[in-house]
Amino acid sequence: MLPSSAPSRPGIRRVPTPAILRLALPSPLRRLFDYLPPRGVDVTRLQPGVRLRVPFGRREMVGVLVEQVETSDVPADKLRPALAVLDREPPMPAHLLELCRWTAQYYQHSLGDTFSWALPNLLRQGDPAEARQQRFWHAEPGAREEDPRLARAPRQRETLKILKQHPHGVAHDLLSQLQINKDSLDLLQEKGLVTLEVREHSVPPHHGPWLAQAELPLNAEQRAAFEAVRAGFGSFHSFLLAGVTGSGKTEVYLQLIRETLEAGKQALVLIPEINLGPQTLSRFERRFNARIALLHSALTDRERLDAWLAARDGEADIIIGTRSALFTPLKNPGLIIIDEEHDASYKQQEGLRYHARDLAMVRARLENVPILLGSATPALESLHNAQSGRYGLLRLTQRAGGAHQPKFHRLDVKSLPLDSGISMPLQRSIKETLAAGQQVLVYLNRRGFAPTLLCHDCGWISQCPRCDARMTVHQGSGELRCHHCDHRERPPRNCPKCGTVDLRPVGAGTERAEERLRILFPDYPVLRIDRDSTSRKHAMRDLFATINKGEPCILVGTQMLAKGHHFPRVTLVAILDADGGLFSADFRASERMAQQIVQVAGRAGRAEEPGRVLIQTHLADHPLLVQLTEQGYFAFAEQALTERRSAGLPPFSHLALLRAEAHKPGQAEGFLDEACAEAERLQATLGHDVELLGPVPAPMERRAGRYRAQLLLMSTARAPLHRLLTPWLQTLEGMPSGRQVRWSLDVDPIDLF
Repeated sequence: MLPSSAPSRPGIRRVPTPAILRLALPSPLRRLFDYLPPRGVDVTRLQPGVRLRVPFGRREMVGVLVEQVETSDVPADKLRPALAVLDREPPMPAHLLELCRWTAQYYQHSLGDTFSWALPNLLRQGDPAEARQQRFWHAEPGAREEDPRLARAPRQRETLKILKQHPHGVAHDLLSQLQINKDSLDLLQEKGLVTLEVREHSVPPHHGPWLAQAELPLNAEQRAAFEAVRAGFGSFHSFLLAGVTGSGKTEVYLQLIRETLEAGKQALVLIPEINLGPQTLSRFERRFNARIALLHSALTDRERLDAWLAARDGEADIIIGTRSALFTPLKNPGLIIIDEEHDASYKQQEGLRYHARDLAMVRARLENVPILLGSATPALESLHNAQSGRYGLLRLTQRAGGAHQPKFHRLDVKSLPLDSGISMPLQRSIKETLAAGQQVLVYLNRRGFAPTLLCHDCGWISQCPRCDARMTVHQGSGELRCHHCDHRERPPRNCPKCGTVDLRPVGAGTERAEERLRILFPDYPVLRIDRDSTSRKHAMRDLFATINKGEPCILVGTQMLAKGHHFPRVTLVAILDADGGLFSADFRASERMAQQIVQVAGRAGRAEEPGRVLIQTHLADHPLLVQLTEQGYFAFAEQALTERRSAGLPPFSHLALLRAEAHKPGQAEGFLDEACAEAERLQATLGHDVELLGPVPAPMERRAGRYRAQLLLMSTARAPLHRLLTPWLQTLEGMPSGRQVRWSLDVDPIDLF
């Protein structure tokens, strides 16, 4: 059970054994563990990738076999046998195992933990990696209730009577509903009066044509994009489909998927948010006579495993899912599509900090299939890859169906009075739009009623006791809430500092905007769409049902509204606060701001009515805003890439961020100082040119009661950075100061906070 890298003890001879199993266990330790085979198991039949149950300390774990070796660094008397082999065949195909190995190596993560991310929860616990088996109870043909053996067994007689009424058998799951006692069945089985049949739960194979609905005609640009990707079928090719909002990217996806299905292959489609799942699923179900599996974190463990197995065994034709669905095995992979590829949701921010878009590229190469990235606002990294020839660039510049691009208006609100964040010119525009029978979308990327609570007398501000952040006023729930650590408390009646009762909510959030709009426009429904209003099951579905009726209404929401939704009756989009991304410490803030503005704006004028976008700003003449609204996203992106190149920032450099946090001030920075010194020592030995920036306190130094600091590593080339990381992390794991802090490494971070 000891790690294979453990040093052998002095005086103990290394004892060769017939076969030693080297396993990856779900542990943060970046090493493998050695075990003897279970007693009575033929090791020659064990393939890499099978799961074994093993003892680990005082508990049991499920590990994955990586390789078999003849010798171990662990003394022979310390090697323990595995308890059981759980699989005849590896649950994951070879390509997926290779992807996990690549992921663990690239992101400097434990291989065992990487396998845990890739496997559904029930497989991690040791459940069989086979399609669910259904059990059915049958009465034997000759069985009679008058059987003398049942003369004094009224329960068994009644059970037999019920079974005889069901000639096709009674499913084991339905026994309780029919009030059948399992003990009675067992006794009847002993007497030979009933039998138990085990049937594999399988999805019927596909029959008939793939299309359930006629395809839409493609315009010249869509046709060119479709033909380019189709020409790459059967081998690895990567494409970036950069199309303006409403240009018909989804129709290109659907027709490419139809081609994939007709070739007898499966398609994997990744989407950024769970909330887009039902909408995407219904669109696919309307179009295809196909078996579609939906994978996301809201499924039960059983549902997730069933969908995973269906994809692996070829019983699902189309797999739709969020970032974790990337690790779904496919029997016949044919095409991978990443929708809204720019979205930050594709980056996992805890544990295994992978980027699903980047890993999808690796997977497509391993499985030799084409991959298509789609977005109206591509990430600068993707645009750079397309410009340098790594991806084929496909452009859609026209909206589908003859719809026009929305017109942008920068509304300068300097010196204008704001009513809960809403200016008078905006109020007039909303009134005109509603009167014309159309819908309005008001975008404000700030949940809650107000960003903070302020004492008007002494200036006290509601601060989170655990973070360097202000508490947000949530009026609906009647509480102050921290959006970083989720600390909640009741708002004080009096100022804690001076005792006055004049406490005022300052600034505007979605709740406040919703409340004010209800007062200003009492004759129209106001629908709020944010994390708070959609937390209830089916809340999102119900809200969209109301919107899709097409009646005049006002939608108020956060970035949840900006992602991929189709609102044909929205002709006015109002962005209340566009200035946040212009003066941020994060070099990616302006890119995110531009993406959000364009994505939200894209919800306007998607049908025959032209759309307008009003951007409230105190910086109407800011060059970035002017360029974005007058020349479009791609002109903005070109300028941003030029600035990144000059500053030596990604995608023209490669980053790794070492984060540390501790309960005591200075502890995290102390550890990072040692880590930095160690990195400098290794650099001198290896001769690599990696820049070390820091250590410095994190932009939000205290979060959830812990003090945070970080060390940034930067290199113009990827290879030197990774050659440094591997030995460096091995050293860090052995440092005593590292045991007193919580630390993690983020390779290719997208969030420096």
